[in-house]
Amino acid sequence: MTDATVSKPASPAFAYMQRMLKGEAAPPPIAQTLGIDLVHAEPGHVVMEMEVGAHLANPMGTLHGGVLCDIADAAMGMCYASRLAPGETFTTLELKINFLRPVWQGKIRADATMLKGGRTVGLVECRVLTADDQLIAHVTSTCMTLRGEQAQGR
Repeated sequence: MTDATVSKPASPAFAYMQRMLKGEAAPPPIAQTLGIDLVHAEPGHVVMEMEVGAHLANPMGTLHGGVLCDIADAAMGMCYASRLAPGETFTTLELKINFLRPVWQGKIRADATMLKGGRTVGLVECRVLTADDQLIAHVTSTCMTLRGEQAQGR
């Protein structure tokens, strides 16, 4: 059997995402709290959406930057997890965000893509967009895969 015919076992996280999309599994608590919905998942690509408004505003009246970080972090975390093997988990080493335009209300979308998935460290990119595809924020995350004892209890 060649390497091309050996398939990697499905990620338990990806299976969970598929159940979420079918309405068979509840989203993570933070997604429920903020109203973040998973709308697309494939290995290495995840899209999440949420409705934003005054209830998530900062003192200036625009969407709080932490909320933009939350939806991007959720999408990038699921994106990275979608490619993990059974028994693996991960942690975020770094998250960088560029805020590019203010938002007051409406639906926003976080579109996360795996840029580089290495054996231990990977890079994920996320574009947070308005409903009419205007770029609100550009976000990157460096993640580290944990295995064995490092993955215990995570």
